[in-house]
Amino acid sequence: MKKILVTGGAGFLGSHLCDRLVKAGNYVICVDNLSTGSKDNIQHLFAYSNFEFERHDVRRYKTWQVDEIYNLACPASPKHYQMKPANTIETCVLGILNMLNLAIETGATVLQASTSEIYGDPLEHPQQESYWGNVSSTGPRSCYDEGKRCAESMMIAYRDQCNCKIKIARIFNTYGPRMQKNDGRVVSNFIVQALQNENITIYGSGEQTRSFCYVDDTVEALIRLMSNDHFEGPVNIGNPEEINLLELADKILVKTKSKSQKIFLAPVKDDPKQRKPDISLAKKELSWSPNISIDQGLDFTIKWFSGP
Repeated sequence: MKKILVTGGAGFLGSHLCDRLVKAGNYVICVDNLSTGSKDNIQHLFAYSNFEFERHDVRRYKTWQVDEIYNLACPASPKHYQMKPANTIETCVLGILNMLNLAIETGATVLQASTSEIYGDPLEHPQQESYWGNVSSTGPRSCYDEGKRCAESMMIAYRDQCNCKIKIARIFNTYGPRMQKNDGRVVSNFIVQALQNENITIYGSGEQTRSFCYVDDTVEALIRLMSNDHFEGPVNIGNPEEINLLELADKILVKTKSKSQKIFLAPVKDDPKQRKPDISLAKKELSWSPNISIDQGLDFTIKWFSGP
């Protein structure tokens, strides 16, 4: 039995990761300050003796005796991370600093949940791990984008200077059950609007592309990365099946049999025009690629949002 710390473990992605780790027989300490996470996401895990929850903010240092650390603590939707930009960048930078120091203290391996946002509005397509990105350090998304970029730099510095054991996963758009209805992400927005027969709000032309990876596939990749003894990343974790937002809206309208109409609003500042991961490295090093198609994943997600 490994003892594993998951920061941000009550969030959308973190709670699914906790599910997998607990049910695999590990002792999991789920840490979350509940700023965007929810106890509802992990309520079912309190029945397990190998699970514990602690409300804590990763910006403050604390010691746990653990073997592995998954650092997922940070708001992930633009709506949330732009509400308190100073808190966001502090969580990115101070959070990983504290996790790295904990890893040195305990000998644990730390996995950083980085993001495709480190590529910004990419000039390279699809995006490979070697691409340095096209990121604004002063724009409305900078608190998140630059916070995650700094966290990656800190991971490398602690590896080289302190011999810290690290893993870096660059996670692309992930979706599935337990997304918040009001978190501002496009999949949840479109599904909630369609189910309520409200207008589907598309910012810009709708021709901007994204690559959506179902949450179970993303979790599988994170676990494989952590368990790989010779590879530390950074590695793209995402679905290379690219789709534009108009196509996504149409799929959801059909699947929900909605009477909603698409309406177009002003573009969002610094919104990437295209996003598609090159996952050649993940295939090679982790023997991983997504199994769940966008159609399957949307069916699962719509069913969850529809309720019992």
